[in-house]
Amino acid sequence: MILSVGYRVNSKRGTQFRIWATNVLRDDLVKGYALNEKRLRENKQGFKELEDAVALIEQAKSQKLLSATETSGLLTVITEYTRSWLLLHQYDSDTLRTKKLRRTTQYRIDEKTAGKAIVALKQNLLKKREAGDVFGIERERGVLKGILTGIDQTFDGNELYPGIEEKAAHLLYFVIKDHPFVDGNKRIASLLFIWFLEKNGALSNANGERKINDTALVAIALLVAESAPRQKDVLVNLIINLLNNK
Repeated sequence: MILSVGYRVNSKRGTQFRIWATNVLRDDLVKGYALNEKRLRENKQGFKELEDAVALIEQAKSQKLLSATETSGLLTVITEYTRSWLLLHQYDSDTLRTKKLRRTTQYRIDEKTAGKAIVALKQNLLKKREAGDVFGIERERGVLKGILTGIDQTFDGNELYPGIEEKAAHLLYFVIKDHPFVDGNKRIASLLFIWFLEKNGALSNANGERKINDTALVAIALLVAESAPRQKDVLVNLIINLLNNK
């Protein structure tokens, strides 16, 4: 009915509609499909993020930075990440992402609380003979405090990292890359990452499953540790999307 009326309206707008409808019908009849070019342009950056993330994983794999198990675990969640981009033509991706990232942070980790958790982790690892005496010892006083304060920093009254996922991703990244401890940076970063998400109700999905499993988390921590500074945004966006995709 819409097509029938549209082809009978004698106006400039009616002409524009007929041109558009003809092109869509031609694509359906000749090609068998029609592309939403506007949506593809809008989400070009999303596909670029995916491409960069996969390239980073392939690079780590080729350099044998990841074991077969770690690579398999990470590629499993990358599949989920991929699916979110391939379905962008069905969803208003930007709206969903913004909504997820604007949740209020209920729990913030301070230096004193983090210190107690790190001591407990060290004692547990020492019993298993999986850590040495220098594990968890700060290289320089105040580095960890600076990281914890930094993820809550504001500019002009607005939080620099407004969402829980953003804060968690930057917490993991900075603890690994700023290397605040003599030993154990990746394990401590993973502990604080999981702890922060759990305390803020963002660790598990609706089915009670961890959004990022242990194997994938180990692989991501290794990727962060071996990555170049210019790859920071790729890794942070990867972590955020993995958390948002569940």
